[in-house]
Amino acid sequence: MLSVFCYTEFAVEIPVAGGSFAYLRVELGDFVAFVAAGNILLEYCIGGAAVARSWTSYFATLLNHHPSDFRIHASSLSADYSELEPIAVVVIALVCVFAVISTKGTSRFNYVLSIVHIAVIIFIIVAGLTRADTANMRDFMAFGVRDIFSASAVLFFAYIGFDAVSTMAEETKNPARDIPIGLVGAMTLTTALYCVLAVTLCLMQPYGSIDPDAPFSVAFADRGMDWAKYIVAFGALKGMTTVLLVSAVGQARYLTHIARTRMMPPWLAQVHPRTGTPVNATVAMLVATAVIAFFTDLSILSNLLSISTLFIFMLVAVALLVRRYYVSGETTDANRNKLAACIAAILATSARAPKLWGVPLVPWLPSASIAINVFLLGSIDSKSFMRFGIWTAALLVYYLFVGLHASYDTAKALAAESALAAKVEEGDGKPAQGAVHDGEY
Repeated sequence: MLSVFCYTEFAVEIPVAGGSFAYLRVELGDFVAFVAAGNILLEYCIGGAAVARSWTSYFATLLNHHPSDFRIHASSLSADYSELEPIAVVVIALVCVFAVISTKGTSRFNYVLSIVHIAVIIFIIVAGLTRADTANMRDFMAFGVRDIFSASAVLFFAYIGFDAVSTMAEETKNPARDIPIGLVGAMTLTTALYCVLAVTLCLMQPYGSIDPDAPFSVAFADRGMDWAKYIVAFGALKGMTTVLLVSAVGQARYLTHIARTRMMPPWLAQVHPRTGTPVNATVAMLVATAVIAFFTDLSILSNLLSISTLFIFMLVAVALLVRRYYVSGETTDANRNKLAACIAAILATSARAPKLWGVPLVPWLPSASIAINVFLLGSIDSKSFMRFGIWTAALLVYYLFVGLHASYDTAKALAAESALAAKVEEGDGKPAQGAVHDGEY
C-alpha cells in the first residue's frame, strides 16, 4: 500500500504511459531509469510466465489430469528447467494475437472476465467456509516469524498489477480523482480478497496438504465437493487469462515508451496504423515471456520476480522523496547534501506541495516503503540474487555500449530542434526536414 501511494502521486503529477520508467527518468535520470526499465521488462516477462505455467495446472485439473501429464520432461536439462510447458506457450501466443488486434477489444474482454472472476472468488469463499475446520489453524505459525517474512517477499509479485494500471494515467479524464481511487481502492480490495482466500484455504486443508499446483481445486475435491473443483478451475483460468491480457498491454506500453527515448531500438516504438497497437513491442515481449514460461520452474520465477519488484518499488519511493525535497536550480547545495546523506536530514529541509494529489505524511510513508522493501529483499535466497545480478550486469553492458549513446544523440537532436524552433519564432530560420518531435522522427 505504501508503494501504491508513491505510484499514485507520480501517476497524477506525471500522467504518461511510461509508468515507473518515466517517473524515475524525470527524478533520478536516464541511468537509473534504464536499470529500472530493464527490471520492469523482466518483471513483466517473468510475471506472465509464472501465470502461464499456473494456467496449465488449472487446465489439467479441469480435465481431471495432473499438471505433469501436459508437461514434457527433458532429463538432459537442469532440474529447475526440465519441466517444459508447451500449453503455456500456446496460451501466451493466443494472448499476443488478441493484444495485437485491438487494445479496446482487450479492455472489453478483460471487463467481462473480471466480473466472472469476482463471482468465482465469492463462490470459493462461501462454499469453502462451509467445509471449514478450525483445527487446521491451531499450528498458526508453524515456521516462525522469519519464514513469514520470507513468504511475504516471495508473494510480493502477486501485487504488482497496479504498476500496469499507472501506465493508463494519460488516458484518464480526471487523474487527480480517478487515479487515487483506482489504485488505492484496487489494492485495498485485492489485499482483502487475498487474505480471506488464504484463510479459507487453510481452514479447508492443513497447510501441509495444500497442493502446490492447483490448491483450491484439490482442496474442494478432498473435502467431498468434487463438482466444485470444476467451477474453481474454470474461474481460475478466466482470472489468469485476464492477468495475461492486462500484462500484455502494459508491457507493450512500457517497451514502446522506452524505445521512444532511443534507449531501446526505435522500431519497437512503432504503432500499427490500422490497429493502433504497438505490434513490435507486444510480440517481442510475449516471445520472451513464452521462452521463459516454457523452461523455468515457478519457484524460480516467483523469487526473481519479487526481487525486481521490490527493487523498483524502492527506487520509486526514493524518487518521490527527491521530487518533494529537491528542485534543480531552487534547492540549495546544503539541502541537497542533506537529502543525499540520509532520511533524517530530509526532515530538516522544506518539502514542496504537489499540485494535484500527494502522498500523506511525507517523508514518513515513502521512507517506510524504502525500509520495508529493503527488509523483504533480505528474505530472498542467494541464488535469486545471483540471477538478478547477472541480468543487471547485462543491462549495464547494453546501456554503456548502446543505450547511453542513443539517448545522448536523441537529447542533442531535441536540443537542436528547440533552438531552431526559437529562431523560427523570431523569424530567423525555418523548420528542417526530418526534425525530431516528441521522441519520434
